Amino acid sequence: MFPLAARAVTVRLGGHAALDGVDLILDGRQKVVVLGANGAGKSVLLRTLHGLIAPTSGTIEWAASTTRPADQAMVFQRPVLLRRSAIANIEYALAVNGIGGAARQARARDAIERVGLATVAARQARVLSGGEQQRLALARAWSLRPRLMFLDEPTASLDPFAAAAVERVIGEIHAAGTAIVLSTHVLGFARRIADEIVFIHEGRVVERTPADRFFTRPQTGEAARFLKGELPWNGISPSLA
Repeated sequence: MFPLAARAVTVRLGGHAALDGVDLILDGRQKVVVLGANGAGKSVLLRTLHGLIAPTSGTIEWAASTTRPADQAMVFQRPVLLRRSAIANIEYALAVNGIGGAARQARARDAIERVGLATVAARQARVLSGGEQQRLALARAWSLRPRLMFLDEPTASLDPFAAAAVERVIGEIHAAGTAIVLSTHVLGFARRIADEIVFIHEGRVVERTPADRFFTRPQTGEAARFLKGELPWNGISPSLA
C-alpha cells in the first residue's frame, strides 16, 4: 500500500491535461488535504491515486507495485446509495467483499453506530439528509476496514452542523488507523483537519508542505493568491467556512 507514489503522471481528458506531470509520494502517516481552485485537478488526482483513472503517461505505484490493492476505499462528494435501508447499504458492501453471516451483521451495526446513525439504520438511505448520507457512505467504506481512504469534497454543500459531524467521523476513522487523503476547497475545514497540504494548480502539484506552514507562509505565488481569494473557485473566492 505505502509508499503510494505518482511518478510523472499525466492524465488527459477530452484533449485537456487534467493532471500534468505529477510527482507525489505519500507515506500514509498524515492526513493529507489536496487543495486547489475549481478545475485544478483535485478530484482527478484522487481518482487516479485510487486507481479509477488510468494515467495517460507515468505510473501509479502502491508499495512499488502497479497492481491496485484491495484494502483502500473512496467516498465521493455525492454518495451513490442503493434503494434499501441505511444498514442494508453497509451489509451489501460487506457481502460483495465476501463478508457473510453474523460477521457481516455485526460489522454493519458497528459501523453505523460509529458514525452516529444507529437511530436511522432501518430508514431508506435515499431519504436521509445530505449529511446523514455522507456519514452513511463513510460508514460503508469504513466497514471494509481499508488501510487508505480517499474522500472527494466530503463536506461540500453541507450546512455547518452536518459538516462538523462528517469532520468528526473523518477524525475518528484516521485515529482508528486508516490513512486519509481528501480534497476540499473549504479553507477552514482544511485548516482544522490537515496535517499536510498538497496544493494543485492547473493540474500540477506546485506546493506540498505541513498545513500550519502552508496557511502562514505559502511558498508559491499561486498558493498565496489562492489563500487571498485571488484564484477563483467557480467564479467566486474560496470559502473561508
